Amino acid sequence: MGTVVSLAVDGGALPPVAVAGAVDAACAELHRADRIFSTWTAWSPMSRLRRGVARLDDFPDDVAGELAGVLALCADARRLADGWFDPWAMPGGVDPTGLVKGWALERAMAVLDGAGVRAAVVNGGGDVVVHGPAPDPGGWRIGVRHPWRPDGLACVVAVDHALATSGGYERGAHLVDPRTGEHTAGAVASASVTGPSLAIADALATGLAVGGEQALAAVARAPGYAGYLIGLDGSETATEGFPFAPGP
Repeated sequence: MGTVVSLAVDGGALPPVAVAGAVDAACAELHRADRIFSTWTAWSPMSRLRRGVARLDDFPDDVAGELAGVLALCADARRLADGWFDPWAMPGGVDPTGLVKGWALERAMAVLDGAGVRAAVVNGGGDVVVHGPAPDPGGWRIGVRHPWRPDGLACVVAVDHALATSGGYERGAHLVDPRTGEHTAGAVASASVTGPSLAIADALATGLAVGGEQALAAVARAPGYAGYLIGLDGSETATEGFPFAPGP
């Protein structure tokens, strides 16, 4: 998926060999998602589907079900984002990249949970999902990287389940404005969204990075989600109730 994924796992009472097996299975799930949804390779089911050279019923039932499920989530996210996230407006055909990474990370976490690990963090390029009791008594606290200081944090967020961050500070103009079809580095320097689904938070953060303050109102209306952005001028704006972690 063009990024690095890290897993931090507390196996609890599980023996080390079981923890290692759970991590291997979670990584296998990530590689499976990449094989199905990667738009970096022309032969993946998603690439074939978006080019119109294949249909859902051309694939095995499990693959077709995952493709259909992700596209249904994309439609939900497009509605929640007021169109600022719209995979159907991407050049070259429908492209769920702005959501499917979060979806895949949650699938990997589900594998770890199903294996009985006590707690875990899965982080894919700044999109983070957590599970189980945090090592800190105050709960899970995740830092958001400062867009102009790679070794600094813009803020620390109290996370119950998921935190997604998007922006052009690392990859430049890799985002697409669905209203113009043009590539952009974003209307803001950084956009973060918390909520109960990392897949939806990932999509909303993508839309927020593109739409900036115009998209922030949509995030504020999405039940259970909250947003925070850093403007190109360094200004900071957040929806009411964004879960900034208290200071030490």
